[in-house]
Amino acid sequence: MEDSESLGFEHMGLDPRLLQAVTDMGWSRPTLIQEKAIPLALEGKDLLARARTGSGKTAAYAIPMLQLLLHRKATGPVVEQAVRGLVLVPTKELARQAQSMIQQLATYCARDVRVANVSAAEDSASQRAMLMEKPDVVVGTPSRILSHLQQDSLKLRDSLELLVVDEADLLFSFGFEEELKSLLCHLPRIYQAFLMSATFNEDVQALKELVLHNPVTLKLQESQLPGPDQLQQFQVVCETEEDKFLLLYALLKLSLIRGKSLLFVNTLERSYRLRLFLEQFSIPTCVLNGELPLRSRCHIISQFNQGFYDCVIATDAEVLGAPVKGKRRGRGPKGDKASDPEAGVARGIDFHHVSAVLNFDLPPTPEAYIHRAGRTARANNPGIVLTFVLPTEQSHLGKIEELLSGENRGPILLPYQFRMEEIEGFRYRCRDAMRSVTKQAIREARLKEIKEELLHSEKLKTYFEDNPRDLQLLRHDLPLHPAVVKPHLGHVPDYLESEVPEPTAQLQAQRKEIQTHSQALLRLLGLSGAEHIVEHRLPPFMDRRGSGAYCTA
Repeated sequence: MEDSESLGFEHMGLDPRLLQAVTDMGWSRPTLIQEKAIPLALEGKDLLARARTGSGKTAAYAIPMLQLLLHRKATGPVVEQAVRGLVLVPTKELARQAQSMIQQLATYCARDVRVANVSAAEDSASQRAMLMEKPDVVVGTPSRILSHLQQDSLKLRDSLELLVVDEADLLFSFGFEEELKSLLCHLPRIYQAFLMSATFNEDVQALKELVLHNPVTLKLQESQLPGPDQLQQFQVVCETEEDKFLLLYALLKLSLIRGKSLLFVNTLERSYRLRLFLEQFSIPTCVLNGELPLRSRCHIISQFNQGFYDCVIATDAEVLGAPVKGKRRGRGPKGDKASDPEAGVARGIDFHHVSAVLNFDLPPTPEAYIHRAGRTARANNPGIVLTFVLPTEQSHLGKIEELLSGENRGPILLPYQFRMEEIEGFRYRCRDAMRSVTKQAIREARLKEIKEELLHSEKLKTYFEDNPRDLQLLRHDLPLHPAVVKPHLGHVPDYLESEVPEPTAQLQAQRKEIQTHSQALLRLLGLSGAEHIVEHRLPPFMDRRGSGAYCTA
């Protein structure tokens, strides 16, 4: 065998069909984790591998899994079709991503190796039918796998040969500890296992004792994030919360941040507050909300990857879906419900070509910072991470930087050189926008999004056909605005119109000049479509005393 430092895919003894799929995916060289893990896995070793997010961990276990399955079918005795490989992941999105990667690698051997994803709880009936056909590899969350094992729709005790636990450091934090222990009771005593993780914490060590047998530990000597030549990391100190909103508005509206961006906040309510704030300046964004169905979330990610919009607002997996240990459901900060504990977004989701990650809220832990920053600067592409920090958060930011620097004590998060005084002229507009985003407006926005999901749900289509009145109630519900609408105010009585004097030619000219200037300012600030508001708020005439007061009728 050649020196491991120059080992390529073609030197690993892989099936030609796998090599062709790798070539089609544009991989000329294996990543570090792939180069080290694949040969060991093909030798039958159990692996505990740590590598940073975006380093190619999925392919590092998928390639040897497919190779071993193909080799067994080609050279071993003819045996009954059965599930030989099991991949456990903490979230539904990761399950979908893992399935997609395995299927791409198995493009030229799809008849020999079939893959099934059983992570979606709402599709249990079709999953049981799919499992009856005994696919070679099953992907899913521990809760769904355990459910099928208990229902006898999935049997692994006599057939399983390969177990993969992906993102192992998140499984316990998502409350899967009991499910994992119960699930292991349904597995054979002897099997090969891979544990893949971005960090080695206490949970991973505990899982290692449960799953692995004399493993080889791959603790690669690489940074948990790309180097400064690929990933630039900055911090900007904002004196107040208002400064954070003002700075974000300037960065996006003035195109100081180019390309696709991910905005991270700490609660779901903050996600919608930020979206409603940016909408007032015609900055389109989308919230990746764990309350929405899996298909909708995947559709959001797909549209982002295809370039339909350039900005997604998300929360950390721990806030959006991961309760505390030992619990499946709970509340995040400020009472956000974890509606779907398997709906994490900050970790492992395959966002394509992200140019910038903006930490609008400081990450709660150093690990969360790493997971956020790992969304950009992937596959040798450049990226930038910009973290907004308040003066009271400086000590916490120091802990993050200490973890990132490791033995290298040099600064990691460089100060972002931005002169706030140059955007002071926009502060009044920022304040107006912030005041308009009330708690009621946030509730209405979340309710509206859920109603849209109901209206476009394929599963409810038949129900609405049988119950058209329910559909009409959804379509013609009460206005979302809390203010009481008074129809008589839309009509101006004749006696009021008769008392209104005609404006002089000078006032008409002044009014036209002010209106033109205001409309130009609105266009500059991105408030397209609001010209009619300015028009109705201009002083249409001077009052009889010549004081210049506005008409209040």
